[in-house]
Amino acid sequence: MAKHPIEIFMPPNLLKAKVGGNGGLDPGAVKRAEEAIEELREDFAGWIVEDVNRLTETKKAYEKRIDSDTRDNLYRAAHDLRGQGTTFDFPLVARVASSLCKLTDDSHGWLRLPLQLIDAHVDAIRIIVRDGIKDPSNETAAVLAGELERQVDTYLEKTLGTQRAPQPA
Repeated sequence: MAKHPIEIFMPPNLLKAKVGGNGGLDPGAVKRAEEAIEELREDFAGWIVEDVNRLTETKKAYEKRIDSDTRDNLYRAAHDLRGQGTTFDFPLVARVASSLCKLTDDSHGWLRLPLQLIDAHVDAIRIIVRDGIKDPSNETAAVLAGELERQVDTYLEKTLGTQRAPQPA
């Protein structure tokens, strides 16, 4: 068996050249980025209301026409709120939206999702935003989020564990 010579290729580190000589971050750039985020936080109050309204509309569309497209739209609206909630100090919105994402994930898209559980998630998000609940230790909201997570887990375990139905073609 003939051995082939081993050749090691070391690509140049172009990132170091692009960032700057010592590879460190410019403190001024970091400060500007932090200031930009703070400005966005002020605008977020309006954005989150718009996104909650979009979530509400996608839920209504799903109720009217239960299919993969409306479920995907519902998932995307929840996913957006999950990310924005974390970024803009609404951790309970992020937590409830994450639970809704788990429920509407397309890996089990053939399931007919429980509308009451979807409604409960959307209502919880609406109330958290309406009341400006940003403290993740808010007892009522935290208990509600935990119960929604438990309900999703129970539903998925029960449904996926015992009633696997064929996916529609």
